[in-house]
Amino acid sequence: MQERIKTEKISARDMKLTKEAISNLDRVTRLKIINAVTGVKPANLIGTVTKEGKTNVAIFSSVVHLGSNPPLLGFVMRPQGDVPRNTYENIINTGVYTINHIHPEFVERAHYTSAKFDAAISEFDRCHLKEEYVTGFKAPFVKESTFKMGLKFKQELKIEANNTSLIIGEIEHLIIPDAAIDSNNNINLEKSNTIGISGLNSYYSLHKISDHPYARVKETPQF
Repeated sequence: MQERIKTEKISARDMKLTKEAISNLDRVTRLKIINAVTGVKPANLIGTVTKEGKTNVAIFSSVVHLGSNPPLLGFVMRPQGDVPRNTYENIINTGVYTINHIHPEFVERAHYTSAKFDAAISEFDRCHLKEEYVTGFKAPFVKESTFKMGLKFKQELKIEANNTSLIIGEIEHLIIPDAAIDSNNNINLEKSNTIGISGLNSYYSLHKISDHPYARVKETPQF
């Protein structure tokens, strides 16, 4: 019996872009496409403060889990250069920041924190978001968010391929709505009303599909 070929021809109806075609796209189109190819990503507001006490908050879609013990999260910071990176400067200068989930009630306000405001302008004020604080922790949380974390800066990893950085922090404060935790201590992001983001400006609600047990080889079904 002839072995089945494990690849399939790409449909003529599908878009197919080579590396050269991608590089030839106009900047905005390229940003929209490449920012969306990974699928829906977490949508978070990162809150920081200057040493002098001026607050800043900005939307990020690159937050990733790096480990549970210690509890580490990372996010990608774009290249430093002519464009001010207030979030980066504040984290390096103060050593603390917050990560706040975004919910439908304030998604529009969260989206516009991506505008390039002058450092003297707080996005909290300009985008009508409220600051909230935990005693002894300097960085501002977003009051409108019900699911939020306070982190201590641990490490910056330079990514030479595109001059970005992976900013790594350890969770020191974790605030989760009671309704989002089930009897098995699983977090249900649908219950917390957390949203996701794709590309530059498309937002998605989350719908839980199913739960499955921890995957073990001997318990894998015969599909």
